[in-house]
Amino acid sequence: MDRDTLCAWIRDAREKTLLYLEGLDEEQLIGPRLEIVNPPLWEVGHVGWFQERWMLRHAAGEPARLPHGDALYDSIQIAHRARPDLGLLPRAEIGRQLRELGARVVERVQSPAFGPDDEYFALLTLFHEDMHVEAFTYTCQTLAYRAPPYCARYEPGAGAPLPGDADVPGGAFRLGAPRGEPFVFDNEKWEHEVQLEPFCIARAPVTQREFAQFVRDGGYRRRALWSADGWRWRKGARAELPVYWRADGPRDFVRRVFDRWLPLAPDEPMIHVNYFEAQAYCRFAARRLPTEAEWEAAASGAPPAPGPGPAAHKRRLPWGDRPPDAARACLDFAGGGCAPVSAAAAGDSAFGCRQMIGGVWEWTASDFLPFPGFVADPYREYSEPWFATRKVLRGGCWATRARLLRNTWRNFFEPHRNDIFAGFRTCALRA
Repeated sequence: MDRDTLCAWIRDAREKTLLYLEGLDEEQLIGPRLEIVNPPLWEVGHVGWFQERWMLRHAAGEPARLPHGDALYDSIQIAHRARPDLGLLPRAEIGRQLRELGARVVERVQSPAFGPDDEYFALLTLFHEDMHVEAFTYTCQTLAYRAPPYCARYEPGAGAPLPGDADVPGGAFRLGAPRGEPFVFDNEKWEHEVQLEPFCIARAPVTQREFAQFVRDGGYRRRALWSADGWRWRKGARAELPVYWRADGPRDFVRRVFDRWLPLAPDEPMIHVNYFEAQAYCRFAARRLPTEAEWEAAASGAPPAPGPGPAAHKRRLPWGDRPPDAARACLDFAGGGCAPVSAAAAGDSAFGCRQMIGGVWEWTASDFLPFPGFVADPYREYSEPWFATRKVLRGGCWATRARLLRNTWRNFFEPHRNDIFAGFRTCALRA
C-alpha cells in the first residue's frame, strides 16, 4: 500500500492510544479488578510491546527495545489476574516508550529496506492497536469513566425506525475473504463455497424501543425464552435488565452512556447485549439470529447475478468498494455513539440492509470455527486458541476504525460478554 498512508495510519493510532493514556487519572490507570477489564496502564504498554515484538524484532530483526517487555506485556503468558501487580512503569515512561516505538516504526516504513514482509507486520500491529483503541473505549463505558478524548460528545439524534425484511435468495455462496484482498486475518482465509437456503433478514438492527418491549413483557423472567446456557448466565448474573439500564418509573428506563445517565434512544440500535440476550429476544419475537454466512451474503451480495444464488460477485463493503464515509457508516468514534437505524442510507447493501458496517457489532448464530484448510498466521494466538469457544460477530461498531473493516471481517467473543459494543439483527424463521 502507499507508504505515506500507512505512516499516517500508524501515527493516528498511536495518537489515540496516547490520548487515552493521558485522559485517565492515577486511580483510573489501574482501575478495579474485573475479569473483563485490563488495567489501562498495562493495556497501553501491551500495545507498544506487540508493535515492538512483531514489527521491530520479528520483521526488522532489531534487538529488544523494552526492558523486561516480554515479562510485563505478553498477554498469552501473563494471566489476567496478575496484570495489576506487575510493577508497571509510570505513565510518563510508558508514554515516552510509545512515542519512540511509533517513530521508529514510521522510520522503518520509510526506509529502502521496507519490504512485503515488513508491510504485513506493520499492518498487523496497526490493526492490533486499532482493536485495542476500541477496547479502551468500551473499558471507559464498563467503568463509568468519561468518554475518551478522541470521542465526540454523544447526543441522541433524531431518527426513525426502519422496519421490514430483505429477501435474500438461496444457492451457492462464497464465504470468506478472496485471495486478492491485500490484508486479512487468518480466520478469514479463504473464501469457500457454502449452500444457503433463501432467507429474510431485517433491514436494520433491533432497536432500543424493540428491546424495551421485551424487557417490559418480562423477557428476563420467562424461562421458556432462554437456552439452558443463557438461563444459567441470567441467574448467575442476576440480570433483570440490560447492563447499563435502570428503571425510571414503572415502565420506562434510562441507560448509562459512559459517565452520564440518559433516556433511551428508541430508534438507535440496541447495544451492550450478549449472545444469550439476543437469542432470548429472538424467541420472544418469533425470529432467529442469522448465521455468519447469511449475514455475509446479505452484506456483500451484488446483483445482477447470473443463475441461482445470492450473487456472482461479492462487494467488499455493503455499498461497494468505496471507502466508508459518514453518509454510509457510523464508524471512527463519529458522534460518540450510535446513530438511529434510519441513518446512513447511502450504505445500504444491494438487498436493502442498512448499517451492516458500523453502529453495533452484530451477533450471529455461528460458533467461531476455522474455515476449511485453515493455517495459522505467524501470530498464532490471534485465532487458533479461541476456536469452538466463542460466537462470531460481524460488521463493526461506531468505535471501530473504518480502515479495519470489510464484509468478511470476523469478530469473536464469549457468549456472555455484554460489555462490548454489540447488538444484533434478526431473521424470519422461514423465508
